[in-house]
Amino acid sequence: MNTQGLATLNRTITACTLCPRLVRWRTKVAREKTRRYRHEEYWGRPVPGFGDPYARLLLVGLAPAAHGGNRTGRMFTGDRSGDWLYRALYKAGFARHPLSIDRNDGQELTDCFITATCRCAPPQNKPLPREIRNCRPFLHAELKLLNNVQVVIGLGKLGFDTAYQLFAELGKTDVLKKPRFAHGAEVRLNERVILLGSFHPSQQNTFTGRLTEPMFNAVFRRANRLLNRKTL
Repeated sequence: MNTQGLATLNRTITACTLCPRLVRWRTKVAREKTRRYRHEEYWGRPVPGFGDPYARLLLVGLAPAAHGGNRTGRMFTGDRSGDWLYRALYKAGFARHPLSIDRNDGQELTDCFITATCRCAPPQNKPLPREIRNCRPFLHAELKLLNNVQVVIGLGKLGFDTAYQLFAELGKTDVLKKPRFAHGAEVRLNERVILLGSFHPSQQNTFTGRLTEPMFNAVFRRANRLLNRKTL
C-alpha cells in the first residue's frame, strides 16, 4: 500500500472544483450554516476517503451530508447516518469508538476504509450523472492504492451500483451483468473480492424501520466472516 500516494490523492480530492453546481452548494451551506452548528467552522470542500490504508473492507456510500461530512470534513461524521455506521463498525471491531463527531475526535478504523460515490454534498442528496462521472477517477485511484480489499459493502443502491461499476470499469470483475441491489445481497466480483449490499443508514430508512440495527449489524458480521475475523 502506497500511503504517500493516498495522502497525495486526498489533497487532490479536497482541491477539486470540477462541478460548479456542487461548488456553489457546498460553499453556500458552509457559509450560511444551520442554527445547530452556527458557531462551528464548516469544511465546505470535497471530502476525502477515511480509514485504514491496509483495509480489506471497503465501504462505498453516496455523498457527504450538507451538515455532516461537509461540516466536519470526514466521511459519515457528524450526522445521524454516521451515528448508525460507526456504531455498527465499532460493534464489528472495525472502529475504535462507537461515535464520530468531528475529524479530530480520535476515531480510527482498523481493516476498513470509507469512501463515497460523490465527494461533495449535493442538493437534496442527489448528485447528477455528470457529477458522479467527474468523481469516478478518484474512486479508480483509491482502489488501485487500496490493494488489500477483499469485501466491499455498497451502502444504498447508488453505493452498491457504484462499487460494481468501479470494478467493471477497471476490468476487475468476472460479472458481466450489473447485479441487482438488495439488503443482504452478495456477489462474488472476482476470485478475491465479494460485494455486499446494505440499505443506506439514512433517516429515511432508519426512522421508518426499513433498516433496523440488527439488519445493519448482520451485514458487518457477514463481512467479518468473509474476512475470517472474529465475529462479535
